[in-house]
Amino acid sequence: MDRREFLKKSISLGLGASVLFIPKGLRGIVSKGLEAGEFPDLVAVKGGELGAMFDRGMKTIGGMDRFVKKGQQVVIKPNMSWDVSPGGAANTSPELLARIVKHCLDAGAKRVVVLDHSIEYWENSKKNSGLDDVIKSSGAVYAPSENNGYYQKIALQGRVLKETMIHESLLESDVLISAPVLKHHGGAGVSISAKGLMGCVWDRRGYHANGLQSCIADFLLAKKPDLNIIDANRVIVRHGPRGGSPDDIVDMGSLIISPDVVAADTAGSMMLGHKQGAIEHIRLAASAGLGEMDLSKLKIERILS
Repeated sequence: MDRREFLKKSISLGLGASVLFIPKGLRGIVSKGLEAGEFPDLVAVKGGELGAMFDRGMKTIGGMDRFVKKGQQVVIKPNMSWDVSPGGAANTSPELLARIVKHCLDAGAKRVVVLDHSIEYWENSKKNSGLDDVIKSSGAVYAPSENNGYYQKIALQGRVLKETMIHESLLESDVLISAPVLKHHGGAGVSISAKGLMGCVWDRRGYHANGLQSCIADFLLAKKPDLNIIDANRVIVRHGPRGGSPDDIVDMGSLIISPDVVAADTAGSMMLGHKQGAIEHIRLAASAGLGEMDLSKLKIERILS
């Protein structure tokens, strides 16, 4: 049975993303070791309306004011690269982005910037994804990224990536929130939080030319998200990152929230049927000490609505 057939069978049996998120070995660690006043390392929410799932997940992990302080500048990095309607699942849900912006402003953020260096024509991607309307109505600001004048060169001590052109808004920000949509990726295996940060650099082609998996992990040395919010509501399970047809999409009705990019991406990759440690860039980031890949070591809170 291939992964697509497994996903379809799971959902037809009523198992859905809750089973995919809790593979063997993780089922006994929900809320393990939490003490009074302590927050979980990772929250997984399943079921219900996406905005309400986010509200519940953020409350459980300590609220947005745990991550965003009054007067800070926040950059939110969603998936906004594809000229695809919201139902196509290639971009982050507009509903989720709107809720994230609201939580940041309610926490006292001075400025909330939304950034993604689009792959397809940026005006169409921004408009047809539904995210342009959210940016305009929510009080956020769009970060133009269509020419290299918005990027600055920085040096890195990565395994492969020694320098890159990073968007200026990241260099000016106090907080980075990664808000990708969970999906399959033909080159990287998965496109989640770490992979999505390619939308913060100018030279995407350089990643592919110099070792995509290593470059994805190396970039985290320059800018690691303070918070990772994974939209696993509608998920492209093959032909990603854009998807080819409605048959490529599975309704998982889930959300993952964690300050640990490696943990969040590990959980997301397992929802797509990968074994823990199977995705190279996640494994490389863990080996560099950029997060925890062994989810059995973490305190995980699972919310089923």
